[in-house]
Amino acid sequence: MRTGYLECFSGISGDMLLGALVDAGVPFRCLEETAAALGVGARLEMRKVSRGGLAATKVDVVGPDGPAAEHTHTHEDHHSHGRETHTHETHSHAEHTHEAHTAPALQEHTHSHETHRSLSMILAIIRSAPLAEAVKERAICAFQLLGEAEAAIHSIPVEKVHFHEVGAVDTIIDIVCSAAGCETLKVDRWLASPLNVGSGTVDCAHGTLPVPAPATLALLGDAPVYAAGPPMERVTPTGAAILRMLDVQYAPLPAMRIVAAGYGAGGRETPGQPNLVRVLVGEEEAAQDAGAEQVAVIESVIDDCSPQLVAYVSELLLEAGAWDVYRVAVQMKKGRTGVQLTVLCRPDLVGGLRDLIFRETTTIGLRWRLENKTSLVREFMAVQTEWGPVRIKIARWPSGEEANAAPEYEDCRQHALRHSIPLKQVMQEAMRLYAATQAKTEAH
Repeated sequence: MRTGYLECFSGISGDMLLGALVDAGVPFRCLEETAAALGVGARLEMRKVSRGGLAATKVDVVGPDGPAAEHTHTHEDHHSHGRETHTHETHSHAEHTHEAHTAPALQEHTHSHETHRSLSMILAIIRSAPLAEAVKERAICAFQLLGEAEAAIHSIPVEKVHFHEVGAVDTIIDIVCSAAGCETLKVDRWLASPLNVGSGTVDCAHGTLPVPAPATLALLGDAPVYAAGPPMERVTPTGAAILRMLDVQYAPLPAMRIVAAGYGAGGRETPGQPNLVRVLVGEEEAAQDAGAEQVAVIESVIDDCSPQLVAYVSELLLEAGAWDVYRVAVQMKKGRTGVQLTVLCRPDLVGGLRDLIFRETTTIGLRWRLENKTSLVREFMAVQTEWGPVRIKIARWPSGEEANAAPEYEDCRQHALRHSIPLKQVMQEAMRLYAATQAKTEAH
């Protein structure tokens, strides 16, 4: 399986991803042709830059009058990623009649601060462009997500969301060219690290707002985020929309052979936190990863909860679907003794089990992470003891050779209690019968 991995240690924006794709081997000519096919009067420029001492590729959208960042509604003066689109509801819908224009007219645009493009206009531009259907479908998905996010934020119909003219051109190029570049890499699935969204505030059409901007926050959904480095916006709405467009899943870097890597640069140098996104493309070995899966680990350290309550909560967590729950005594600050509660579960159960821990214990904080789990293939067979059947759990290597075998505890426990005999006696007899069965099989 061919996997793309986005390392967003300094966030992500449209121009950063384009630079990383080119740096990873996507022909710049491919992106140039995609931009020209849109017919919006803009082109791409590429140059090599240094961020934190690392060589990277910077890609810019350039209109007829120069780089888009020289016009209006940019983040270049305040933030790291340069241009970004802002959307808003028009003051009078009658002032904007873009929906009535035909496709050729949509390709004409001006750099007026008063001109806007509706979502329907932008989708018409993408649909009419001579591009691969897969590229157009992804780009349309991204813009629909952008429009829906803005509509929800302002409680307006999505049809009334309009994009500032220059910002819209910039974002169209970023999104469609990102879709084309990712298609060129022939990646089967996209993964990403947790997102460094930055901190501080952002100046936009709605005033000064905290980072991440409202549209970015809406698009990120339940993606894992954090803030590191100097205060600035690090994930832009366009970057968030592209992540959704690629159906990115958030997980640790999987075991794979790296076949391509690239660094894409943001608009400026940032001390202590290189303004870069890294793309890795690799091949995962299916045979080696046949028993691999993701496991979520939830942990909380509690020092003001009775042992009885912790035991009760452990039972509830197992009933709710946790694979395993264990407790470890720990020494906390000020000499207090506490217990570290650790839960292993499927990633999709994190939300429910997290809420259960908050509801049933006294903890006010926990942490969780995703890890890779590899397990051997397991199967069961039953042996007939004098007290009743006992299942034997057998683990096998990928080759089929037996790696381990053990009697099921619950089966043995029930027989021991029912017949008032030692548990170890039942377990030993079950394994003796299993060994005899295996010897007969090998003899034949």
